[in-house]
Amino acid sequence: MSNLTVLRKGWVVVAALLLLLASFTSTSYAQSPPGTSPKTYYVSPNGSNLNPGTAEQPWATPAFGARQLQPGDTLIIRSGTYILRDFGEDVIVPPSGRADAWITIKGEEGDRPVLVGTDNLMAAINLSGASYVRIENLEITSDQQHPFREGINAWEPAAHIILDNLYIHHLDEMGIDLRDIDDLQLLNSRIEYCGFGAVGGPTGEQGGWRNILIRGCRLSYSGHYYQGVIDNPNNPYDRPDGFGIEPSDGPVEIADTIVEHNRGDGLDSKADNTYIHNCIVANNSCDGIKVWGSNSKIENCLIYGTGDGDAAPTPWAGLVIDQVETPGAYFEIVNTTVHDNPQRTGYPMYVQYDSTTPITLVMRNSIVSGGEGVVYIGDAVNFTAEHNIFYRPGQSVQVHANGRDYAAEQIEAGELGPGNISRDPLFVSPAWGTEGDYHLQAGSPAIDSGTATGAPTIDLEYRSRPAGEGYDIGAYEFSSRDEEPLIWEPKTISDKYKAWTIRFNMPVDASTITGQNITVTDASSNQVDVIVEPGSDGRSAIVTPVKAYPAGQVYYLNIGKGIKSTSGKFLKRPVIMQFTISEST
Repeated sequence: MSNLTVLRKGWVVVAALLLLLASFTSTSYAQSPPGTSPKTYYVSPNGSNLNPGTAEQPWATPAFGARQLQPGDTLIIRSGTYILRDFGEDVIVPPSGRADAWITIKGEEGDRPVLVGTDNLMAAINLSGASYVRIENLEITSDQQHPFREGINAWEPAAHIILDNLYIHHLDEMGIDLRDIDDLQLLNSRIEYCGFGAVGGPTGEQGGWRNILIRGCRLSYSGHYYQGVIDNPNNPYDRPDGFGIEPSDGPVEIADTIVEHNRGDGLDSKADNTYIHNCIVANNSCDGIKVWGSNSKIENCLIYGTGDGDAAPTPWAGLVIDQVETPGAYFEIVNTTVHDNPQRTGYPMYVQYDSTTPITLVMRNSIVSGGEGVVYIGDAVNFTAEHNIFYRPGQSVQVHANGRDYAAEQIEAGELGPGNISRDPLFVSPAWGTEGDYHLQAGSPAIDSGTATGAPTIDLEYRSRPAGEGYDIGAYEFSSRDEEPLIWEPKTISDKYKAWTIRFNMPVDASTITGQNITVTDASSNQVDVIVEPGSDGRSAIVTPVKAYPAGQVYYLNIGKGIKSTSGKFLKRPVIMQFTISEST
């Protein structure tokens, strides 16, 4: 699974190769107020810290450059490798901006710089006490020979932070480690191979994680690297998560994110008001998604592969709500698909397993299939189940809830609740430890069997619901139109010469970045002359017009299914995005 990201003037579109995700976010960043003069400074590997930091005479080190910034300023880090080894000299410590004058530190557009930590350095970037700071387009890694702890951390409260288009990998501890954070946006970033976990933090003292948005990210392979060794048996950390935070006020929103092959949990949120939607959580060693805080919701998610191919008996499950200590806490699970493998001894889902604290769980239009154990809903849970599929192959008892067991025929008879089914959901290609396809086959009992009550208007891939006579059960709405393009919201741009950058979250086969697979057409379907070429980072494509786009005209950026990752995965559906050149250009 691999994300394809199209960036244009703050508009972000996320799609997935093979399993397609798509979403738009519009992020506007505050500008300096009238009367101020924000400055742009530069850092380059061949610069000098005795220089004035201009484009012509750049500084040499990012940390030095960051220390010179004032509210509203921007530091551009040019392409190259920057070695970080000294706490006082090399750790980037941004000053705070203001609501009307953000501090921006970013890699040069089109060629991401690399910050390489070594000599047991604490972190590349320390945000302790910082506010109104934006970090974007950086790669942070170790030299994979010497210890380097974390990518970004903040042990003192931080606020109003935007982290965008980061690639953080092969670190000994956390990719991003924050204790108290208010108003964080983590966007379009890939964080993987971190020894202690991708994103998270210890127990906070001022509300923990509050007002959080994580969108369009990939949080994977936590625990699979430690001190220069892949799958190091001497890794001292237990259960490194893709995302794991301690009790927090929230809200926390995680969307359009792929979380896979972590040696701990996929997503583990103890925050109140957690909303996880349009995510794929696959092949994690421990729990898939686990929520603890009241007023939390899981929607349009796919969860599968608990155990990551290891069939040993474990207490882990694909979906967990447990150890909730707030009486009357409320949870929802809507249009979510959970698949397990009967070879693995364990529950596919459990809620308040041995707790006497009463909570409420509403579960609609969801599938739990393929597990060896039952779906276990603790006796203290006020459980509403409507229009779900519970399928435990070859077994009579399917669900334990309300203080009793429910066999398949009792579920079908409506004893658990209206519209529930106990039949094979007929996935296209279920898997365990590898990539699966959990779209519905024609004839699936999930098709048109859901309820409109509380149902989202889109599915995991942002297709409209309902597609047929009724809402489907599960994360995917069935469609016989997979060959039809996915249409994104039209946009208006002003730059007649501006190139499009298509950025991928994993290496792309450069031979497929061609004018046949990526085109621009006008309103009459005539192909426009553009230059399509691979980006220098091996993970992007650049689409540049040969001539200016005339003002007032409508065009279409077409991304074809022939684009392939280096691992051989193709785009599942073609994509079309309309754009208009404004008359004011």
